[in-house]
Amino acid sequence: MDMSIRLALWLQLAESCGLSTLQQGVQQVWNLLLLCLVCRICFRLGSASTVKHLTSALFGMCALFLFFEMHMLWVLLLSALCYLILLLSRDSSGRGIFLSVVILVFLLIGELHLIDAVTWHKIRGSQMVVAMKAISLAFDLDRGVVAALPSPAEFLGYILFVGSVAFGPWISFTSYKNAAEGRKLSWAWLQSCSFSLLKSQICLLVSTCIAPYLFTLFIPIEGSPFTQKWMHAYENAVSFHFSNYFVGHLSEGTSMLAGAGFTEDKDNINWDMSVVKPLSVEMPRSMVLVVTSWNIPMSRWLKTYVFKNAMKLGTFPAILVTYTASALLHGLSFHLGAVLLSLGFITYVEHVLRQKLASIFSACVLSRPCAADCSHQHKKDYWVMLLNLVFSLLAIFHLTYLGSMFDPGVDEQEVEEGYAAIHTIQRWSELNWASHWVVFACWVFYRLIQ
Repeated sequence: MDMSIRLALWLQLAESCGLSTLQQGVQQVWNLLLLCLVCRICFRLGSASTVKHLTSALFGMCALFLFFEMHMLWVLLLSALCYLILLLSRDSSGRGIFLSVVILVFLLIGELHLIDAVTWHKIRGSQMVVAMKAISLAFDLDRGVVAALPSPAEFLGYILFVGSVAFGPWISFTSYKNAAEGRKLSWAWLQSCSFSLLKSQICLLVSTCIAPYLFTLFIPIEGSPFTQKWMHAYENAVSFHFSNYFVGHLSEGTSMLAGAGFTEDKDNINWDMSVVKPLSVEMPRSMVLVVTSWNIPMSRWLKTYVFKNAMKLGTFPAILVTYTASALLHGLSFHLGAVLLSLGFITYVEHVLRQKLASIFSACVLSRPCAADCSHQHKKDYWVMLLNLVFSLLAIFHLTYLGSMFDPGVDEQEVEEGYAAIHTIQRWSELNWASHWVVFACWVFYRLIQ
């Protein structure tokens, strides 16, 4: 394709897709940003704590109404149910497990019987954030991290915190309490919020206007039908990845704008909330780091409240329990469940294989980078870097395969309700179930060198 023709197509794409995407993105979130800013100012005014918590809950409900209208009542119903369970079980030492079961039953009944699939799919994200906050609070009460059951105002202020109720992320009860104290406004705070919001809009542009045309307009590559299938799968995966980064960076911006997401170092306050790390996903060292970088707060939540509790079952069962819990929180969606459970097997096999190779060769080839003072003899030898590169390319291969199904296609109703099982099976069949066969081969190789 001639360069002048390509430039003309780029300009046309910028006008038809880029400008409209940015306009729609701003229109959808400016009301939420205003609510977050007003909530931050109210926290700073120094009124009574109960007033602050009620303000947080009120603004959170306004945010829910903006996005879900009267369907927000399902989120409020779940919030009320969680507090009722915590209140009734306040003398129990197993509140975390009990509340988790109740929430799971509520979500399953809601998805199967109470509400239509399209509406439930829209509110699923907020339901998940509410569930994660309530479960973490219950476990923190059991462990003594939180001394006593919060008052209804505190609980609702935390659960419906405007900075995270619409798009996430999960924040701990302690983080919310620190936000409600109302740290002073600063340029560092404003810059951090603005930078996260800017990154979110860039990711939205990449997801909508660049990734779908990656190998046709931006990196024109022609190949056989086999390579075309994989290039199309990679485009789908990258588009899906950047839609996740958009939500992640947006949630960083809204949380910090509302006053959460900072760390304190002596007298310094650092507004350094990080929800996603795109470079660690697009140029990964390992699938283990991809999982933790995809949604950092959720990864921390799963590790703290699911994985550690399940470790008494053994490492591999604990991994399966963790990914199953993540799949259930995301709803009864076959494609998400298939991806998450596949990730469980992929990350486990990768971890044990690289651990074994690191032991055999005394080399820094673990899933996570070694510390500077590790005991391995070979740290930055060429063959060590080459082996790590092989695993990085293998991770990109797995990501392309797993993300191939996230294709809007032509059936908008299917996207709104969640992809059907046949869609997932068809996409992976077109790629010959390659990732699953590679994982199986890696597991066989690991067993042979045991």
